[in-house]
Amino acid sequence: MSDETPTPPEGFEPSARGPYTTHNGPMFHLNRADGTYEHAFFVLPRHCNGMGFAHGGMIATFMDGVLARAVHGATGGHAAVTVHLSLDYLSAGRRGEWLFGEGRVTRETRDLVFVEGRIHASGRDVARATAIFKPLRRKMP
Repeated sequence: MSDETPTPPEGFEPSARGPYTTHNGPMFHLNRADGTYEHAFFVLPRHCNGMGFAHGGMIATFMDGVLARAVHGATGGHAAVTVHLSLDYLSAGRRGEWLFGEGRVTRETRDLVFVEGRIHASGRDVARATAIFKPLRRKMP
């Protein structure tokens, strides 16, 4: 299998991310009509562990970005940092498949935003997570 990402699913476009995520990507997103996003990445050989499954660190990186985008939308575009991330691995992400992620804010306080999300592929959940983010109260460029 080559280390080249195929054309993303219809409606998905490349996501602009920071240097770390850009290096580990590429990542894609779909703007939904309700203002939320669906995210995706294609599992390449370089994303895999020795067994040919998406590495847990790659799943965590992807999930962190999915959840951060939900926080970004809920806070009107403010930057935020991860305070806590709890991730449950439920099924393997396999080399050569698209993984999709979605997140949603469950609660906001003055200083923190609580969020949950999931990664899924081929009709099965790959991971679920909850997280807490701290908005920095400055707009992202």
